[in-house]
Amino acid sequence: MYRCEATSIAGFVQQLAVGYVANGYWFYVTGIIPDGKDPGTVDEKIIGQYGIDVSKWTRCRRKRAGSANAQYLRYGRLFVIIATRGEHQLFAAERKRLRDAREHPIHFRGYSIGCRRGRGGGKYHPSVRIQREDYRQLKAHFAQIAVHRTAEDLRHELRAIPFEPYAPVRNQLRGILRLVNRLRKAAGLELLSWDTLRLRRRPVQPFGKPGSDRGLQEMPRLCAAEPPSGRLDAVLP
Repeated sequence: MYRCEATSIAGFVQQLAVGYVANGYWFYVTGIIPDGKDPGTVDEKIIGQYGIDVSKWTRCRRKRAGSANAQYLRYGRLFVIIATRGEHQLFAAERKRLRDAREHPIHFRGYSIGCRRGRGGGKYHPSVRIQREDYRQLKAHFAQIAVHRTAEDLRHELRAIPFEPYAPVRNQLRGILRLVNRLRKAAGLELLSWDTLRLRRRPVQPFGKPGSDRGLQEMPRLCAAEPPSGRLDAVLP
């Protein structure tokens, strides 16, 4: 049975970035299942419409034939249909809404999930970072409290930042810590060490038991280059 419902924010992000984008799934559409529609029923319709529930051998044959493969992932009522390069009915059906993760990252619960080239124009690889506006808010928050909290309180709050530390996120967290230390140094206060930050990502089971969220619960949104309309007319049979 094709598993598509992520049971945590961290699992959704991991499956999308590590499971799909890292393997050449770059072209996507996003959507929201309206209230009143059963998510499980919608899952079945979309998976059936786009021939998503197939074996890895079928996917290999499609790839060799120049056809695209597609995957479907949902968290709550938010979903992504994402495909590789090639011929696929998704491209015709969703031509106006289709986006390329290399150019337009997927925005989900404060995360920005995209794809970037390696140094020197190397291969593309997934890129998971804190969305720009959310990062600005975090920096502004820590700039405001940097000299008004004890070092221990700041350590606790920095370690509680709910974003999984993918490499770009680690760089952003270091940027926040440098800001905090710069302000505390100017005020003659104790500085914080690098081990204050949580810099090791904990892999999760994307389709495991609910309740393992470490995502940003207070930011319930999934935005692409254009916000989803909330309707599924274009993707439902």
